[in-house]
Amino acid sequence: MHCPRRSCAAASLPLLLLLLSFSLKAQTTPPPQNPNTGSRDLKPVQPSGPPPSAGLKVVPQSYALVIGIAHYENLPESAQLRYPDRDAESIYTTLISQQGGEYPASHVHVLTDAQATRANILHELEDWLPSVTAPSDRVLIYFAGHGFISGGSGYLAPYDIDLHNIAGTAIPMETLGELIGTKIQGKWKVLLTDACHSGAITPETDPTQLNHMLLGMQQSIFSLTASRDREQSFESPDWGGGHGIFTYYVVRGLQGAADANGDGVVTADELAEYVHDNVRQATGGRQNPTSERGSFDPNMVLAFNPDHVKAAALPDLQYGTLIVQTNMDNTELWLDGKDVGVLSRASALRLPGLAPGSHTIKAVHMGYEPDGPREEMIYPGQATTVSVRILIPRQHNQAAADLLDQAITEYKKGYVANYRKAEARLNQAVALDPKYSEAWMYLGRVEDALWADSKASAAFQHAISIDPDYEEARVSYAAALLDQGGLDEAVRQLNAALRQQPQDGTALYLLSQAYAREGDYADGKTAALRAVQATPANGEAHFWLAECERHLNEAPAAEAEYRQYLRLTSFNSGIGGDVNYYLAGFLLGIGRKHQAAEQDIWREQQGQANLGICDCEWMQKRDDDAIPWCQKALSYTPGDLWANYRLGLIYVEKANAGAQGKSAAPLSTQDVIHLLSEAKVRFGNVVAANPDTDEASRARQYIARIDAALDSHP
Repeated sequence: MHCPRRSCAAASLPLLLLLLSFSLKAQTTPPPQNPNTGSRDLKPVQPSGPPPSAGLKVVPQSYALVIGIAHYENLPESAQLRYPDRDAESIYTTLISQQGGEYPASHVHVLTDAQATRANILHELEDWLPSVTAPSDRVLIYFAGHGFISGGSGYLAPYDIDLHNIAGTAIPMETLGELIGTKIQGKWKVLLTDACHSGAITPETDPTQLNHMLLGMQQSIFSLTASRDREQSFESPDWGGGHGIFTYYVVRGLQGAADANGDGVVTADELAEYVHDNVRQATGGRQNPTSERGSFDPNMVLAFNPDHVKAAALPDLQYGTLIVQTNMDNTELWLDGKDVGVLSRASALRLPGLAPGSHTIKAVHMGYEPDGPREEMIYPGQATTVSVRILIPRQHNQAAADLLDQAITEYKKGYVANYRKAEARLNQAVALDPKYSEAWMYLGRVEDALWADSKASAAFQHAISIDPDYEEARVSYAAALLDQGGLDEAVRQLNAALRQQPQDGTALYLLSQAYAREGDYADGKTAALRAVQATPANGEAHFWLAECERHLNEAPAAEAEYRQYLRLTSFNSGIGGDVNYYLAGFLLGIGRKHQAAEQDIWREQQGQANLGICDCEWMQKRDDDAIPWCQKALSYTPGDLWANYRLGLIYVEKANAGAQGKSAAPLSTQDVIHLLSEAKVRFGNVVAANPDTDEASRARQYIARIDAALDSHP
């Protein structure tokens, strides 16, 4: 019989009851992505990073929250600080270093200055750390900024503290202690606070009370504070080019200087002794870092560096100081194999807290022969001043230089055959001139384009070993690591590069990509915003900003960034073979290699951007507007699991709404059946794309429900 469209849709409702009864939880966030691959197909991933060191007590996981606030929104100029933000960055770099804490980069969240609002800090303490930590974990919280007393209670000052509403805008010490002691799990818990700065922000602030509160918050916590009763915490450019003295020695201690018994492990007791002795000596007894004895496991492992294992323990150290001068700006100094800072002609770099004995220094400047490595003797209790001289421009073998030029020409052509020619010429070049860092870097790029991952990594590492300040080589190495899934090491390389060139837009968007693929969308957004500011015409910066904002449920902002990415890359380039993978980096994105074909990269990311807009429209409950974007995404990548899954869900939602008579426009029974049939096709594509994913499992259940509903319809 014939009936009006709305009544027919209502009549079809019984046919769909099985389908409607099977509903997943409403999704408010985009589908998860595999963190270790640039594409959306899910594959098993091996854990990254080095294997646990022999003899080291294995801590299953390590997490850290690092906070540094130098500039406060509502405080007068007299109460502003100079270095806590730099201190926080140094702590972060040390924690993720393989010669320091060995924390996975995605497990360390950093809040500095305007990021360190009360809401953001409490979110990390109340939500993030409790959600990720387990009883066997190691957890570290670092705070550098103002601490104070008000109304007899202790507080840490966030960026947006309002002195007229302290209780509502500061972080109570009592709350911090309760969270660390009860909600945040962990076998070893560490609290490092540099909060007793001069310029007290309330008249009540009493360092005696403040330190007692910090030290006595909770048993089983290693709490190390910057100073003791009635002392202030000093900061100065004299320590490592500008740090709080407490943090300077904490960093050096974690890097291995605190390892008094020479076993390669820095324990809580060793760090406490090292920091206390050195800060006291450096300040003439005016500042004495303090830890609470007996309230923590003195053997908890804070850092491990096998390079520091000594044949025998050193007796009763009294530390010395190294003062380094240079004749050339932007000279990078390496001490005992670690980058310790950039030298300038205007001021010497002061490095106190060194163990007596011989230390190796090396000064490097891109394009010049290094000064060193050479040995310098440090004497107990004394300052040793040395000068490093960068004088001799590096001269390259002319035949090797010609081969490099030829190789670059071949490399720019793209295609495997041309990459092979470039590879052969570059191997000849480095054989003729083994110290030719540029040739090694291009060899790394070529091997990466050929999917020779181990060869690529070795070549990049060789280039960096020749010129440790070779920022471009570090960025290229990081891009290759992103292709390989080595996210943590990529973050380390990019942070090293950004210390030299803070506004390198490529390094910044690669960093945002690394964070996003590790699921750290807040830090990814921060890096992407910096990338957009540094290079606004770089489409990749907008793409990764959009990805991070989408996963943070900031749909309108994310959609605007996806659209900007599409505007900046709105070409069907035919790029494969005309512009190589790396030279197309700003348009296509290095660190996103796929089948060594630039056209594939372009199509994949165009598909992902269109899918991103589809997701954003869906998140804003605009299904009809979402559908064409998902369809366009599938025109670029027809087999994409996520685009098919999202479109299938949207069709089901529309069919459900139509079956219940709740759709914006009336739907007939045939309309509903058509939507279900389309959904079944999409879910079938999900299963075909990767049958082992959770989405494929759900897709099979949807297909079964759809079949049951359609079979019951006459």
